[in-house]
Amino acid sequence: MATVIMHAVVSLDGFIADERDDVGPLFDWYFNGDTPLVGEEGEQRHARFRVGRRSADYVRGVWERTAATIQGRRLFDLTNGWEAEPPAGEHLLVVSHRPKPRGWHPEADVPFFTDVGAAVDEARRRAGDRVVAVCAGEVGGQALALGLVDRVAMDVVPVVFGSGRRFFGSVDSRHLLEDPDVVIQGERVLHLSFPVRR
Repeated sequence: MATVIMHAVVSLDGFIADERDDVGPLFDWYFNGDTPLVGEEGEQRHARFRVGRRSADYVRGVWERTAATIQGRRLFDLTNGWEAEPPAGEHLLVVSHRPKPRGWHPEADVPFFTDVGAAVDEARRRAGDRVVAVCAGEVGGQALALGLVDRVAMDVVPVVFGSGRRFFGSVDSRHLLEDPDVVIQGERVLHLSFPVRR
């Protein structure tokens, strides 16, 4: 059965973007190292990523295990759905109360769901025994609140935003996590992963 991981790069004070959806320096660590994330045979879309060695080992492992990614409509609109090719995994699923834009990549098998639970169910089916990545923010927070998330992973960057788009969206109840079982110090980033307490 697939493992569902809520994930994003996040500021020290818990934001994944500012109020204008600007990520500022949150992704600088993807370009400040000397280790390519992919080899010469790697995908062109990741060719410009160069990170520290510890980050490279960690991120490669995460990307290899990921089969499906779920994003919300805000991120879909900001990234144009990554042109139907998610950063990791083969499958992209979108949670939105608005339909797929007319004419958007008609060849791509990218289903839209109005219900987070239905999106997670389908992503699990597609992922098999691999990983489903749920993008943090409103959709990730909804999945956590529904008890659908197995792990919370964050790449913490040493910057304080003060306000913006919250990692956990509008979650307004308490959720206990276990101690982190992944703690990796990268260059200008700290990789953390917490099992969700059941």
